[in-house]
Amino acid sequence: MAGREFLGNILIEGTKITALIENQDVEVPADAEIIDAQGCLVLPGFIDAHCHVGIGEEIYRWEGEDFNEMTDPVTPDMRAIDGINPEDEGFRDARLGGVTSVFTVPGSANVIGGTGVVMKTAGKIVDKMIVRDPAGLKIAFGENPKMVYSEQKKMPMTRMGTAALLRQSLVDAETYKDKLEQGKTDPDKLPERDLGLEVLVKVINREIPLRAHAHRADDIMTAIRIAREFDVHLVIEHCTEGHKIAEELAELGYPAVVGPLLTNRSKVELKDKSFKTPGVLAKAGVKVAIMTDHSVTPIEQLPLCAALACKAGMDREDALRAITINSAEILGVSDRIGSLEVGKDADIVIWTEHPFTITASPLYVIIDGKIVKPESENAK
Repeated sequence: MAGREFLGNILIEGTKITALIENQDVEVPADAEIIDAQGCLVLPGFIDAHCHVGIGEEIYRWEGEDFNEMTDPVTPDMRAIDGINPEDEGFRDARLGGVTSVFTVPGSANVIGGTGVVMKTAGKIVDKMIVRDPAGLKIAFGENPKMVYSEQKKMPMTRMGTAALLRQSLVDAETYKDKLEQGKTDPDKLPERDLGLEVLVKVINREIPLRAHAHRADDIMTAIRIAREFDVHLVIEHCTEGHKIAEELAELGYPAVVGPLLTNRSKVELKDKSFKTPGVLAKAGVKVAIMTDHSVTPIEQLPLCAALACKAGMDREDALRAITINSAEILGVSDRIGSLEVGKDADIVIWTEHPFTITASPLYVIIDGKIVKPESENAK
C-alpha cells in the first residue's frame, strides 16, 4: 500500500507490520503503545534512492568527505559502508523529512567508484542499519571523470576513455570469473584474489546492478550500450536528459533515478534540467524514482522534490511511488520496505497533511517499529 486509501488499524510487533485491519475495531494487548492517527495521513517511510548521507557529512569539509577516492579512475573495491558516519547530521535531517531509508553511494569522480548500501536513517552502528550491502556498483559517465583525470593528465580525458576503461574492467571480470571456475577443478589455475574483480563478478553474474551516473542523453545511451554488451543489470542515475529519450528508455526497460532537480545548473550537462523529466518518463512507462543526491539538495526536501515534479505535470500517485515503492523495487529491497504490507519493516510516517503540501511536517516517524520523531534516544 504505497498510496491507496486505508481506514483502520496497523499493528506492529517488534520491527514488523503484523496486521492491517480495515474499518473495524481490533483487540490490542493491554500493554501496547497506541498512536491515535485519526484524521492523519499514514504513509510508508520515504526512500531516497541516491544520496551521500553519512559518507559526505554535513558541517565537515574534507574531514567528512569520504565519497570519492580520486587517486585511480577504477576503484570497484571501495565500499560506502566503510566511509559512513552514523552520527552525520544528515540522518537526523532525513528523519525530519520522513525519509526512513536511503541508498548511500560513492561519488562520480571515478569511472568505477565503488559499491553503495541501502540503509535505515536511524541507528548508532552502520552495520545494524543496513538493509542491503552491496546494492549496486557506482559508475560514471560525462563531465566528472573527465574533469578529475584530465587534471591529473591520465585516462580518461574523453568520453571514449571512460567507456574504454569500463569495458576493459568488465572484460577483466569475465576472465577472472573463468579462472575461478577453472580453479574449482584445478587449484593451480586459481587466480590471486582481487577484491575489485570480485565485485565486478557480482555485476557480471547479475547479482548487483551498475548504477550509472549519466546526465546527457548520449551518455545515458553509452551506459545502456555497454550494459547490453555485457548483459548486466543497469540503473540510470540522474537521467537529466531522460525526457529526450523517454520512449527508448521505456522500450529498453531500464529504470531511472532522477535528480537532483532542486538545484541550479552548475555545469553544462545540466542545461536542460527540468522538473518535468520524472513525469515525462513515468508517462512513457519508465520506472522512476526521485532523489536528492544529498547534500546537493538537502535530504529532508525529498517530498518537496516530488511535489515540484507534480507541479510540473507528474501524476501525484506516480510521484508518491517515486519516493516509496518504486525506489524500493529499483534498490532490490521491496520485500522489506516501500509500502505498508504485512511482513514488511515497520517504517511508517504519520502526516497531519499531505507531504506534498509546503507546510507539511511529519507528526511521527517510525523506523523498524521504533518512534524516532519526535526525537528520542532511539534515534541516536
